[in-house]
Amino acid sequence: MRSFEDIEALAAEKKGGQEALDALLAEHNPPKSVAELEKIGDARWLSMFTRCVFQAGFSWKVIDQKWPGFEEAFQGFDVARLAFLPDEDFEALMHDTRIVRNGQKIKSVQANAVFLKDLAAEHGSAAKFFAHYPPGDQIGLMEVLKKRGSRLGGNTGQIALRFMGKESFVLSGDVVNALIRENVIESDAMSKKNLKAIQVAFNEWRATSGRSLNEISRILAFSVGSRH
Repeated sequence: MRSFEDIEALAAEKKGGQEALDALLAEHNPPKSVAELEKIGDARWLSMFTRCVFQAGFSWKVIDQKWPGFEEAFQGFDVARLAFLPDEDFEALMHDTRIVRNGQKIKSVQANAVFLKDLAAEHGSAAKFFAHYPPGDQIGLMEVLKKRGSRLGGNTGQIALRFMGKESFVLSGDVVNALIRENVIESDAMSKKNLKAIQVAFNEWRATSGRSLNEISRILAFSVGSRH
C-alpha cells in the first residue's frame, strides 16, 4: 500500500493537475460537524433513507423529479406516525401515483421508521446516534444499518450517510478497484476480512493525509480510469 500522497498525485495526474483535482473535490460540501448532525431531525434521516432505497436500481433522475410527491405522500416522513403505518394507509400508498409503487420498498419505510424510533429511544434521537458514531469504525456503522435497518446494506446505506453529511467513504466500483490496486484487498468480495482491511487503510490514510473519509474515497475513485 503506497502513501496517500502518491495516490493523490496519481489522481491529480489523471484529472489534469492538482488544481483540477481540488476543484472536483470542492464540488461537494465537507462533512458536517457533530453539533450540526445532532440538529438534523429524525424525519430527515427517514427521508434520506427512503430516497436512497428507492433510487437503488432505479433512475435517480426519476426519483429526484418525483421527490416532492414522496414528501407529500409520506407526510413529511414523521417517524412516529410511519412506525405504526396502518394497513389501509399502506394500501393507499400502493395506489398513490405521486410515488414509485414498489410494495417492498414502501414497506421498508415503515421498517426504517421503527429502526429510527428505536435509536431515538436508546440515544435521545437517531441523529445523536449517527452524529457521535466514530468515523474510524464506519464498517461497524454499516453493519448496524444492514442488520437493524431495511434495505440499507451495501452502497445504499453508505450513500445515505454521505448525503446526510456524515463523514464517510463510499465503496463504489472505482474505489474498490483502487483498493485492490493498492493491495488493501485481493478481491471485490465484501467479506468481514476485506471490510476490516478497508477500514484500517482508510484510518491510516486519514491520519497521515489530514483528509476526510469523503475526500479519501473520492480521490481513490479519481485515481482509477480515464486520464481525461
